Amino acid sequence: MAPNDSAQTTDGGNFAAGRRKAARYIVPVAVAGVAAATIGLVPALADSGDPDLPKITAQQLVEKMAASDTQHLSGTVKISTDLGIPSLDGIAGSLAPRGGGEGSSADPQAKLMELASGTHTLRVAADGPDKQRVSVLDDAAEYSLIHNAGEVWAYDSASNEAFHTKAPADARDSAEDSGQQEKLPEGVPTTPKGLAEEALKAADDTTAVTVDGTTQVAGRDAYQLLIKPEQSGSTIGSVRVAVDAENGVPLKFTLTPSSGGKAAIDVGFTKVDFGKPAADTFTFTPPKGTKVTEGDDGPNAQEKDFGKGFKGEEDLKDFEGLNVIGEGWTSVAEISSPGGGAAGDDAGFKAPEKGDVPPEAEQFMDALGDKVSGEFGSGTVFETRLVNALMTDDGKVYVGAVTKDALVRAADAAK
Repeated sequence: MAPNDSAQTTDGGNFAAGRRKAARYIVPVAVAGVAAATIGLVPALADSGDPDLPKITAQQLVEKMAASDTQHLSGTVKISTDLGIPSLDGIAGSLAPRGGGEGSSADPQAKLMELASGTHTLRVAADGPDKQRVSVLDDAAEYSLIHNAGEVWAYDSASNEAFHTKAPADARDSAEDSGQQEKLPEGVPTTPKGLAEEALKAADDTTAVTVDGTTQVAGRDAYQLLIKPEQSGSTIGSVRVAVDAENGVPLKFTLTPSSGGKAAIDVGFTKVDFGKPAADTFTFTPPKGTKVTEGDDGPNAQEKDFGKGFKGEEDLKDFEGLNVIGEGWTSVAEISSPGGGAAGDDAGFKAPEKGDVPPEAEQFMDALGDKVSGEFGSGTVFETRLVNALMTDDGKVYVGAVTKDALVRAADAAK
């Protein structure tokens, strides 16, 4: 079916209800590609025809998404991610705390890194802002992350280990304020809605937003919202979101890189039900013999170290050593030495050397690294299909969803 709205939407005011300026990519360069996993995930879902739906403009479709108040859902989500990086399974395993009271293999931060590569099947459920569940299904095992009324459980059936903690104090408030009822306290998008909202943060006057026809996903009629950067130098070619025609819930999210080829990120429902899930979906009791880790080693630890829940642009103002170069889709984060230390200062940051990181991480970095030089000096660019990072020899890091040349230009401009 032909697109029913070819007008580009470039007025930032039109999307004020559903957008805020994106604050992106504050990550260690060794796992820079993993940042893309917080922007998108993916499945190859077969469409079953283009339904004949009433005409709708891009503005109306975005407003429909923003106004969606769906409190309940359950279903199956397929995720396929091709970021052009080595498998992260070994790195995730090397970073996960193991035994000795140091943590649990059920730690969500390590487990969810695995979603940054390959194909995965998730079972998801939500009952308002207080109850959510995401389960990662493997051939012979299952990993579940459950939030129920302020309690968070993570359970890995493969190791028979569990992690238990309290949800961050502001998790419920932020979920209620944003309408992201299916979002777990950790804030990792695992459904098309969470991913679509991340993409719409960047929909300003550097972006074209159109309605590009209709489709069917998981047996439901949907409109296709097409988001395309208008700036050159971005690694993101386009974002396509299938939006449920009845209730405005995003059903599928596909991110295609500017370099072409198959989608780098594509996540969508294969089954979905908007009825209220059964109450026992959100209950969890550790099986007999389960090793249970309690306390501060899991989801809350990073937040406590940072001193507060990270909320985006406002918090970045307090992040010492951070400078954002450029705007929109080609913005680059320049990260200087933590604590303001100068290059060469023992208190400052130095580029990691051989032996400073686990062997798996070294292999990861070597596979991505490409030596570059410019007015800034010299350094190494770590490339993926989406997120690239330049680590200079004098200890600065430039990160963004931009090409290698754009990173070098940003580093030169910062000198």
